[in-house]
Amino acid sequence: MTGTDPLTGEELERYARHIVLAEIGGPGQQKLKSARVLVVGAGGLGAPVLQYLAAAGVGTIGIVDDDTVALSNLQRQVIHDTDRVGESKVVSAASSLVRINPHVRVIGHEERLNAGNAEELISGYDLVADGCDNFETRYVLADACEKLEKTLVTAAVGRFDGTLTTLKPHQSGADGQRLPRYRDIFPSPPPAGTVPACAEAGILGALTGVLGSMQALEVIKEITGTGESLAGRLIMYDAMAARFETIRYRRQGN
Repeated sequence: MTGTDPLTGEELERYARHIVLAEIGGPGQQKLKSARVLVVGAGGLGAPVLQYLAAAGVGTIGIVDDDTVALSNLQRQVIHDTDRVGESKVVSAASSLVRINPHVRVIGHEERLNAGNAEELISGYDLVADGCDNFETRYVLADACEKLEKTLVTAAVGRFDGTLTTLKPHQSGADGQRLPRYRDIFPSPPPAGTVPACAEAGILGALTGVLGSMQALEVIKEITGTGESLAGRLIMYDAMAARFETIRYRRQGN
C-alpha cells in the first residue's frame, strides 16, 4: 500500500468511531485511506462490500462488472435503485459510493474479468474482494491473485446459505507452513449444469447482505492488521437454521 495525504479534519470527524477504537485508531484509518481494493462484481455480494468499504474510508475502490441493472436485481443489490434500471452497474455503483463518501476515489472497469484480463486488472490493487456469481470467474480470479501475490477475500451464496474465507497462499502461517489456496478447499468447479444459477434457483435477498457485510469486515481487518485472519478457515452460514460453522483447511502439496 502506498502513502497518501494525512487525514483532513473532516475525515477525522467522519471516521471518529474508527479512530477511537484502539485496534484501528489513526494509523489504521490512514492505512484504509492508502488502500486500493478491487471488488469483482457489483451485485448481491458486491453491493454491501462496496458500500461498507466506501463508508470505512478505503481510499481507492475499483469495480469490475460488465452487466446492467435489472429490476429483478433490486431485491438484493441494494447499491442500485429503481431509477438506475438499464444503467451500467459500474456507473450506478460508483454514483452511490460518491454519495456515501466523496473522499473515496472510484475506478470503474466495465468489463467481465476473464483469463485474458485478470492479471492486468488485479495488478493495480493491494487486495481483492470476490463478489462474482459464477464458478469460471471465481477460479480465474483465485488463480490470478495467487500468481500476483494479492490477498483475496472470497464469498459465495446459495439459496439460503453462504461461505466466506480469505486466501493468502503467498504467505506463511504461524507454523511456518504456506497458507492454503482456493483449490485446496475447492479443487475444481462443479460439473456444468449441476449448480443452478440464481435466476433459476432463487435467493433470499438479505442473505447477500449478511455475507457481503462480513466480507467487507474481513477486507478492513486485512488492511488494518486487526484481529485474526480467516486464512485457512472457511465460515459456512445456514440462514434457515441461523447457524454459523467454521472448518479449518490446509495447503495440499507445494
